[in-house]
Amino acid sequence: MTQKHTTPDGLVIVDKPSGFTSHDVVAKMRGIARTRRVGHAGTLDPMATGVLVLGIEKATKLLGHLALTEKEYLGTIRLGQNTLTDDAEGEITSSTDASGVTRDAIDAGVAKLTGDIMQVPSKVSAIKINGVRSYKRARDGEEFDIPARPVTVSSFGVYDVREAVAEDGTAVLDLVVSVVCSSGTYIRALARDLGADLGVGGHLTALRRTRVGPYKLDAARTLDQLQQELTVMPVAEAAAAAFRRWDVDARRARLLTNGVRLDMPDEYAGAGTVAVFDPEGRFLALVEEQRGKAKSLAVFG
Repeated sequence: MTQKHTTPDGLVIVDKPSGFTSHDVVAKMRGIARTRRVGHAGTLDPMATGVLVLGIEKATKLLGHLALTEKEYLGTIRLGQNTLTDDAEGEITSSTDASGVTRDAIDAGVAKLTGDIMQVPSKVSAIKINGVRSYKRARDGEEFDIPARPVTVSSFGVYDVREAVAEDGTAVLDLVVSVVCSSGTYIRALARDLGADLGVGGHLTALRRTRVGPYKLDAARTLDQLQQELTVMPVAEAAAAAFRRWDVDARRARLLTNGVRLDMPDEYAGAGTVAVFDPEGRFLALVEEQRGKAKSLAVFG
């Protein structure tokens, strides 16, 4: 008797390869997991590698709530050249000798881009301006401005400064950096803005995302590894890792799954998204406190 294939609900932490869009990875995962219900929590540029969080089946309902978390990156910023896309994918638009830039100047520039800052996203990005993707407007040669938006760069460290010579003969500096930031922060915009502040231009030449919220690179699997063995983090485990936990008794669990708004204990006031579990440890729902009651965001139980 042939066993019916059942796709597990849960998260898959992928180590995205360079050259793939996030949508390419989703398409590949649909084939591996044999389901159409696959989504991702926050895109990665094609050039970038590293942690991409995918949801399968019921776990796709978690994704919108996971996207608003802190992210961590390792990257290389090249000072001395601007590009059309603010990264190595775009053509070089200007070159300036960067050999005279001092470490003190770099550290001062980095300090200005740390903390709560206003950032203008890269023009070649997926942000919509009046309903049209920014990169489409840029490719069509349109002149347009993207409004600055608030982002938080909680840490921006420079580990190494390497002298190099670019292909066009320009003396450049390659900075090995680590960044911890809020969702929606563009690392290539940090590279562009640092280069602009130092007067020599800058762009991103390499980027690896090492963490999204609580999900780290050591839990990530390559697409080839996932093809061999589909490693899925069960949806309850994923929720417990990402959100504050609220354990309720059987009566409350029953009321919650029947759509009743429960009174929430004071300790969860202002806690944001909270994961609710029943006495058996089953994951029931994501809720948030609203005027002392549990407002349901997504129901799983």
